[in-house]
Amino acid sequence: MTTQTMPAGGADLAAMFPDEVVTKCPVRDITLPGGAGTLALITLDNGFDHTRPNTFGPNSLAALRTAVEGIAARAAAGEIVAAAVTGKPFIFAVGADLSGVPKVTERDQAMAIASAGHAVFAAFSDLPVPTFAFVNGAAMGGGVELALAASYRTISAGVPAVALPECFLGLVPGWGGCYLLPRLVGAQKALTVIIENALSQNRMLKGPQAFELGIADVMFEAADFLEESVAWAAKVVSGAVTVERVDHTADVAAWDDAVTAAKAVADTKTGGMSPAPYRALDLVAAARTRTRAEGFAAEDDALADLLMGDELRAGLYAFDLVQKRAKKPAGAPSPALATKVTKVGIVGAGLMASQLALLFAQRLEVPVVMTDLDQGRVDKGVAYVRSELAKLAKKGRLSPDRAARYGALVTGSTSKAGFADADVVIEAVFEEMKVKKVVFAEVEAVVSPQCVLMTNTSSLSITEMSEGLAHPGRLVGFHFFNPVAVMPLLEIITGAHTDDTALATAFAMGKNLKKTCILVKDSPSFIVNRLLGRFMAEAGKVVDEGTPIETSDAAFAGLTPMPPFVLLGLVGPAVALHNNETLARAFPDRFYVPEGIKRIVEAGRTSFYTLTATGMAVDPAVVELVGTPEHPTPSSVEQVRDRVLSALADEARRMLDEGVVSAPMDIDLAMITGAGFQFWNGGLTPLLDRTGVSERVTGARFLPPGVASVPQSA
Repeated sequence: MTTQTMPAGGADLAAMFPDEVVTKCPVRDITLPGGAGTLALITLDNGFDHTRPNTFGPNSLAALRTAVEGIAARAAAGEIVAAAVTGKPFIFAVGADLSGVPKVTERDQAMAIASAGHAVFAAFSDLPVPTFAFVNGAAMGGGVELALAASYRTISAGVPAVALPECFLGLVPGWGGCYLLPRLVGAQKALTVIIENALSQNRMLKGPQAFELGIADVMFEAADFLEESVAWAAKVVSGAVTVERVDHTADVAAWDDAVTAAKAVADTKTGGMSPAPYRALDLVAAARTRTRAEGFAAEDDALADLLMGDELRAGLYAFDLVQKRAKKPAGAPSPALATKVTKVGIVGAGLMASQLALLFAQRLEVPVVMTDLDQGRVDKGVAYVRSELAKLAKKGRLSPDRAARYGALVTGSTSKAGFADADVVIEAVFEEMKVKKVVFAEVEAVVSPQCVLMTNTSSLSITEMSEGLAHPGRLVGFHFFNPVAVMPLLEIITGAHTDDTALATAFAMGKNLKKTCILVKDSPSFIVNRLLGRFMAEAGKVVDEGTPIETSDAAFAGLTPMPPFVLLGLVGPAVALHNNETLARAFPDRFYVPEGIKRIVEAGRTSFYTLTATGMAVDPAVVELVGTPEHPTPSSVEQVRDRVLSALADEARRMLDEGVVSAPMDIDLAMITGAGFQFWNGGLTPLLDRTGVSERVTGARFLPPGVASVPQSA
């Protein structure tokens, strides 16, 4: 097997990827129906099941090149009439293997990585016979770009994910995506995938959506996908089916308008703080008139530059946190200590409690009993669960039988007697210490001594909550984020008395719920809400000083997934105010309770923005309620951003010093999975390091040089 080598010094790319799982590319002949001839089919397969997707590292690209070269020789000899590529079960390919990128310290190394993919994919595209991509499973990044290199594409209706996530990480689709996709489907649709979806927390397309967008020419059901794809390819080869292509490059105005609109999205999402989407925009803008060679060369340059950028290194650091650290939570006790969960009780039947019941029934598949003060609330909670299950069944995401089975697991009562044989009971009631202590006293009178008690509190002390219990060691914090089904993070909080059995049970249960679990020491508001509380306190303070809400919000493009006052409207001003008041009582020296937000809550307002003919704007009634100070001292966008980043650096350092979490990586993992902080920022601490805020405010970096950044030798 040959490998792609570096243009400078002959350094071997493969040596930089010692842990590459090689995607092999065996070729087999398929006789096309109707006497159309022989098709050579490449199957991408790294030898693992769907949990380890196919990727393209140097040796994988070499394997694909060898397969393509063999097919080219056979095509020239007239032995085959078509070539195709497909994936192993459930997986097509999910893009480049980026594991070796942290070892890249020179631009020519980066350029070699960029050009390697182009060379192999172009060779497939240039075969002297029609080429097909049979997209049978998940396709992302380079996987999508390999499919784009084919003459024709089929896709399975069961494909769960199609995406070009590069801008999400700090890259561009640089193996043909920025050139080929807009020329295939038009700039507007292409930029939806390349810019808007990628910057919207890496939103994915399903197979039918990708087909509707025009990425594939035809869609078949999963059950007989390969057979139908081969039959369709035979018709294309024989001329029985003709695929018409629209020349999207002809409409100059539509192309330019799409680029302008996508730039506005990039501005909103990144505030110009990440170069990747802007490089992608430049590539797509120019793709209309460039030749393929020119387009690919420009992609090579962009990839090489971005591979040498801190944003990509931070993105890979974030990806590693989500893929590896999240699977092995720091400080988690041995799973052998965990109590087996065969039944769960939930105190409360409101929206949060109902979401928990739905999740527990689906993921744990055990009986779940909800209780509340009256039968009406109980019935409403149970009805919510069954309604949501019915919606999932209607969308085809659950079979009707499974939906019915999960629904039958959830019951409700006004009595806590049903908790007697529960292994775990969790409360999801009003965020008030006295209320929660009363609840647990009532629960403890019913449950067995071995039952683990959990609280979904977002800010209150676990230690204080356990005081007065006969078995205080059984109480553990189990803090979900809203919406429960969507948000990955689960903060597991250990109080002063929490024992290893309760803690191990919480981690085991969190793993079965498929959540990202992080161990947190009992402290006010834990990780995410404490940092967001400091964030919102500072943002609210500048508004109290006379800075317009729009200016404050504009300062956080590229830091948070949405502006702080938009987020406040979603969370609820009253909830955010309660969190700030809790933190201000705990840390009065640095947490501020914004007067403007207090007035908003007192007036019963639930949002700050309103929809106008030109878009979203701050509600004039909100402006009046917030008011203007007698001696306003407004801040600029830059000043607001610096103040908030400085406050976050200070708070993060304090949290590490206090042992709230074990390492900066847990802060970043929490902010990514619980607050949607961007991958290309690395969450939070790499951004603070990169901007110099860490050292200026706290005297030191959070992470060593070269972690989540380009090594200094570069």
